[in-house]
Formats: sequence, C-alpha cells, structure tokens
Amino acid sequence: MPSADCQPLLTHLNDTLLGKQEAVTLVLAVLLAGGHLLLEDVPGVGKTLLARTLAEAVSGDWKRVQFSPDLLPSDVTGVNMFHPGTGDFRFIRGPLFTHVLLADEINRASPRTQACLLEAMEEGRVTLDGHTHPLPRPFLVIATQNPIEHQGTFPLPEAQLDRFAATIQLGYPDADEEARLLAREASRPFHGEAGRALAEPSDLLRWQGEVREVHVEASLQRYVVEFVGRTRNHPAIRLGVSPRGSLVWQRVAQALAWLTGRDFVTPDDLKRAAIPCLAHRVLLAGASTTPERQRTLAELLRTTAVPV
Repeated sequence: MPSADCQPLLTHLNDTLLGKQEAVTLVLAVLLAGGHLLLEDVPGVGKTLLARTLAEAVSGDWKRVQFSPDLLPSDVTGVNMFHPGTGDFRFIRGPLFTHVLLADEINRASPRTQACLLEAMEEGRVTLDGHTHPLPRPFLVIATQNPIEHQGTFPLPEAQLDRFAATIQLGYPDADEEARLLAREASRPFHGEAGRALAEPSDLLRWQGEVREVHVEASLQRYVVEFVGRTRNHPAIRLGVSPRGSLVWQRVAQALAWLTGRDFVTPDDLKRAAIPCLAHRVLLAGASTTPERQRTLAELLRTTAVPV
C-alpha cells in the first residue's frame, strides 16, 4: 500500500509551484517510476525551481548544467586527470554525479554531448576509459528545451527521447495563482528560505520498490499492447511506441495509482499517463510537432476500447 509519508513531499512541491498540481504529480510519478523527465516549455515558468525543490526535499544533491554548443561530454561526466606526484590517473567526477540533474536547454548541445547521458539514464552508471563509475541512487534527469526557439539547436534523436519516461509542459499560471505568487515573493526574506528536507534518498528507493508492487490486471496490460500496436500501424504515424514505451507507461501508471492511495492500476491511471509518456515516442508522417502528436494520441485513446 502507498506510504503516507510521501504526502508531505507532494504537498510541498504543490505549494512551491503554484497551480501546477497535475504537472507536479507527474514529475513525482516519473521519479517514483525510476524514470527521467523532459520539460518542453518557455523560460521562466519554474523548471529550475522544481528541480531544486525536489532535490532539497529528499535531502539529495542537485546540479544544473547549461547545455551549449561548446559543452564537451567530459564537462558532464567528468574526466581522468593525471597526477604527477603519484604517477596515476584520478577520476574527477562531473556534475552528472548527483541525485537530480537539471540539463537546461539540452538540445543546444552537440549530439556527442547529448549522447553522454544515454548510459547514465539507462543504467545509472558512467564508463570512462574502461572503468565503470556508478551514479548515486536515486538518479533523475530533468532536461528542458524551449519549443519556440530552434536556431542553433540539435534536435534530440529518437534513441535519446526514448530514454525519457515522460514529456510535460508546465505552462503559465492562471491569473489567481500568479497573483498568489507575487504576494508570496513580496513577503519572502531577502536571503531566501532554506530548503525543506521531507524525505531521504533511501525513502525514495523504498517508495520505488512499493510502486513496482502495484497490481496491474492482465486485461489492462492487453489494453496497453493494443494501444501501442495501433500507434505502430496508424497511417498518420511513421514511428510507433517502442516496447520500452509500453513498460514505462505501465510503470508511471503504477506510480500514479500509488500516489492516489491504491495498490492497483485503473484505466484512468493509464489514460492519465498516456500522452505524457508516449507523445515524444511517436513520429507523424507529416509535421511532427508536440501538439500534433498529442492530438493524434488523444484520438487513439478516445477510440481504443477500455477493459471493463
């Protein structure tokens, strides 16, 4: 059954990022599912704040890397440095060795630098000069990219996109929430407030284990298989959802059920997770923008029979 001590963490994240309850819940669900997150949004809507607050709330480390065309893979992973005094090489860890990594504007880095994240995101480790270095656990990448400005960017290849459990948009707050934000910031101390520690990394690992025990009926698994099969045979889609996408979709639905207080997945959990988990995994036959992919998947959800 879900752990009640996770609720303060969810409440704190919602209080920090006002008016974004669904996005915050999905972010926490991705973390509990052991996945990584891609935020497609314009600057200034709270992406860095979300990553920092999450890391501080679980007593974890967090690092921010500004991706740019001149960024090298070693700037992210670290480098072996020669020490003349001892005559050997020592591994100097890069910012990748953290609990939460904010990869800001990831599509501005070269494909070579983007690729340095592949092993880390999939296997939780870095291999350099034949030596393997494990990353801290839990490990979450929150990557961002601006969907408006594309000049000087390198679109993420499908193999890289498939490593992200979900893609979400925070969006602008409504007028009331933005007014609350202004009032809160006007009364905030000049030096800011210390981050609140509401859990430990070991708590997150335990919660991730509990999420894996959430029951998924065989009929719902057949529904997942049918839906992803339709994406692979749809005339408007030239690249459908991979088996990895099916697994991640199920795992995030388990996390949403766990956060809701259930030890079983419902069709609504799968529907809630479908578009965030799958939209970035499909390519349309024509122009393949995020809104168009979301509309295509929403239509498929509407026309795919749900088990009763």
